[in-house]
Amino acid sequence: GMEFDEVREYQPGDEIRTIDWNVTARTGHPYVKRFREERELTLLFLVDLSASGRFGSVKNMKNEVATELCALLAFSAIKNNDKVGLVVFTEEVEMFIPPAKGTTHVLRLISELLSFEPKKKGTSLRAGLDYAARILNRRSIVFLISDFFDKDYDRTLRILSRRHDLIALAVNDPREYELPDVGLLDLQDAETGATVTIDTGSAAIRREYAAAGRARAEGLRESLRSMDIDLIEVGTSHDYLLDLIRFFKRRERQKR
Repeated sequence: GMEFDEVREYQPGDEIRTIDWNVTARTGHPYVKRFREERELTLLFLVDLSASGRFGSVKNMKNEVATELCALLAFSAIKNNDKVGLVVFTEEVEMFIPPAKGTTHVLRLISELLSFEPKKKGTSLRAGLDYAARILNRRSIVFLISDFFDKDYDRTLRILSRRHDLIALAVNDPREYELPDVGLLDLQDAETGATVTIDTGSAAIRREYAAAGRARAEGLRESLRSMDIDLIEVGTSHDYLLDLIRFFKRRERQKR
């Protein structure tokens, strides 16, 4: 990781991308930003374990995938001697484990995730984001893991992303984008308890359902793109390891 250190006057050979345009405009002379390598990073997993995550139509439930992602990334972090912390939220923050180092700490974190039983069913991304903003005193890497079945959190998300390196991992299931043709089907919202009966035998209804799922996913992509927040889309139906590897290799190339 790289941390801002100071600004100094531009010298021939300096990378143009490091020019601080605000200081340059004020002084009338070109200035560049200088960074120093940050040896010790803090990673915070901000994990949505609301009731909508207790769904999976193929292999695993979304909440199980979220736990696996935390375990994989946490073990990678401690190899670099980084600190790892955890915030679990539903419609409110339900658990916080402060950042710390070491294998014992990571094993405790994973154990808490595996045994976690939420008290609430709903989702409030804003509650989780606000809490993370309050507890992080220095620039950190924040992994926000959720299915993003929520609204009215964009402003809070934008604020946190300006102070920290925020990476969104959107966990989804194929049945959120496509319905099988099985006739009449009763569906229940896991968070509100509301039920509805739909005729999956209708091709028009299946097309409308698929279109709504695609629109929701594209809306999330566009929203995060507008805030310059990286997004990794993770499905319950396939191995996501290659997706993670490709993402971090791409980020490494962009940082050079």
